[in-house]
Amino acid sequence: MSETEPTVSCRINGTNWQGTVAPTEVALDLLRDRLGLTGTKRGCEWMVCGACTVLVDGLPTYSCNLLAADLDGVELRTIEGLAHEPSDAGRLLQEAFARHVGLQCGYCTPGQLMSATALIETNDTLTRQEIEEAMRANLCRCGSYVGILAAIEDAHSRLT
Repeated sequence: MSETEPTVSCRINGTNWQGTVAPTEVALDLLRDRLGLTGTKRGCEWMVCGACTVLVDGLPTYSCNLLAADLDGVELRTIEGLAHEPSDAGRLLQEAFARHVGLQCGYCTPGQLMSATALIETNDTLTRQEIEEAMRANLCRCGSYVGILAAIEDAHSRLT
């Protein structure tokens, strides 16, 4: 192992991954450029928009500012992982986003879906206010907020 390039071992979308990473490499670049997981989007790169949101050990996390070296030992889920999980949350959310027109251009949608997945997987009950507060970390430049919130409520009600 090189001191300049740490070795990282983690699970990404249920698959073990191990490799070396540059000390300054962020998780977003690892996912998109090296692993071909391009569903996670590069937005503002300032931890403001949420387009790059992934789940790290079940928590919504901006991948644009998370060092890849800090992924050692974690379970990471990306939008690509939602299609291959035993959980119904991701599937129900994707269907609800389409049904409620919770997307327009679709650029923010992967980050929105990842944050919403964490939200509905960890809460048996949710009010509209709790959903609004939890989703504040994800911006939609098209203004699809009404549809996004309705989709989350719909998917949550189908899960519970």
